[in-house]
Amino acid sequence: MSNQVRILREKQHMTQTELAEKSGLSLRTIQRIEAGSIPKGFTLKALAQALHTEPEKIVPSVEEKSKNDRAKLINLSALCGLIIPFGGVIVPLILTYKTKDPVTKEIGKDIISIQILLASILSVFMILSPFIQHFSGVRFPLFLVPLIILLGVKLFIIIRNGISLNQNNNLHIKLKTNFL
Repeated sequence: MSNQVRILREKQHMTQTELAEKSGLSLRTIQRIEAGSIPKGFTLKALAQALHTEPEKIVPSVEEKSKNDRAKLINLSALCGLIIPFGGVIVPLILTYKTKDPVTKEIGKDIISIQILLASILSVFMILSPFIQHFSGVRFPLFLVPLIILLGVKLFIIIRNGISLNQNNNLHIKLKTNFL
């Protein structure tokens, strides 16, 4: 949203000073809006007019924001997999299927697909590690290695997708095929 003003301004090859002059707003106001302040009322209308766009293009509607919030919640709920076995699949699955918005539902399915893959890989490693440990004669509990690595990967994917959802309302890391 704050980037939207900057993006529109840059598309029109304007500086912040030029936008301030054209809109009748102060340079400091333009800087604050581009830094994250939400324009309202007269300020929003003046910006929209100066940028030759509608106010809705500058500030997303409440409905659009709540859809994005639901996608963020589904992504964040995958953290349950760090505590509860298969919680990273079950909790996002419940939240996704209670969602009415088709775009958010697709994002949820992409999140669940990644979690299914990670849970499957972890399960296979956990099953194989005692056998590998027995045949290799290693005293160190080998199951800890894949467990820690996959939990780290899971955490990285959730954080990276959360950042991407904040910035452009889409997932950064997703599978090419969807399991659901």
